[in-house]
Amino acid sequence: MNQPNLVKRDIEEQLLAALQPNKVVLLLGPRRVGKTVLLKQLIERFDQPYLLLNGEIEEIQRRLSRRNPSNYLDWFGDTRLILIDEAQNIPDVGKVLKLMVDEIPGVKVLATGSSALSINKLTGEPLTGRKKTFKLFPLSEAELNQTESAADRLGNLNLRLVLGNYPELLKISDRNERIEYLQELVQSYLLRDILAFETIQNSRKVLDLLRLIAFQVGQEVSHHELSRKLGIHKDTVAKYLDLLTKVFIIYELGGFSRNLRKEVVKSRRYYFYDNGIRNVLINNHKPIELRNDQGALWENYIISERLKHQSYQRIFSYNYFWRTYDQQEIDWVEDRDGQLHAYEIKWNPNKKVKVPVAWSKAYPESEFRVIHPDNYRGWLGM
Repeated sequence: MNQPNLVKRDIEEQLLAALQPNKVVLLLGPRRVGKTVLLKQLIERFDQPYLLLNGEIEEIQRRLSRRNPSNYLDWFGDTRLILIDEAQNIPDVGKVLKLMVDEIPGVKVLATGSSALSINKLTGEPLTGRKKTFKLFPLSEAELNQTESAADRLGNLNLRLVLGNYPELLKISDRNERIEYLQELVQSYLLRDILAFETIQNSRKVLDLLRLIAFQVGQEVSHHELSRKLGIHKDTVAKYLDLLTKVFIIYELGGFSRNLRKEVVKSRRYYFYDNGIRNVLINNHKPIELRNDQGALWENYIISERLKHQSYQRIFSYNYFWRTYDQQEIDWVEDRDGQLHAYEIKWNPNKKVKVPVAWSKAYPESEFRVIHPDNYRGWLGM
């Protein structure tokens, strides 16, 4: 297989265009999705001097923490392109970046972070009006399309439904080694971001919560029921779920309604940004053809791919599921520019699906499509 650094990431051109004088570009995403590799790919295209700083190094933290324009000017010299990897480790990084772009004429800053919670907390108010934020995810279908032939596509898709899309997997050919990599990823990287927050009092409960969510992908989730099973308060459950969305492990989907009496709106559904992470949590790595959760795996996968597509193409959409109390439902609803687009997601391309009667009556102007393995590529812009 091709190496991941040969894959051109979808947002590369956007990042380059966003690097403007006296502005900060933030690149957020979970660990191991390729932020540092992407920085190095960008560096190869720079036509000006740059300074690359690692925010995890204590000396870098100390130097940046001395918030004085003369300190930065002495350090940077004539360099006006500053790259800071893992910037959330820099104390008061928002104030640091604000001082740079306010006091150093012509400086351009690109900072990466592995947690939306930590870096937004640190950079939010100080950088108001001074930053543009991008997200990076595990490799997308569009990106992987650069590395695979049409003949290999179906087999690779079936593999990704189980093991996911983390870039490092492209360098590992042995299936067991891929599974071990994902297990280590969950324990040593993703959970490290979660447990770094002082609000987490019981790491075991967070893992147990993730496992419960993993078994309920695409199903409506009750905070009260999760609270009962875990033996913790439902407010704590809600807090943990919010945290898990901010470190890019799960995505929360609410119910759609325009105040029709029969529509369900209070429930939530959760999806994982990567199938491999989900399957590690339930300890099931069987091939797709041997599984009884094929539909759930496909639904989770294709929704995560749609989220990547929306983010990378800057498609602004409110996303929902839709269900009535008499069990009519639609998997995915997008509200874009006042127009509704409804999508039913099916693993079996031959399964006949009709638009729910209640939906067609309530929203006759909406689009309705079925997304399955034979037609999903068009939905992802390929």
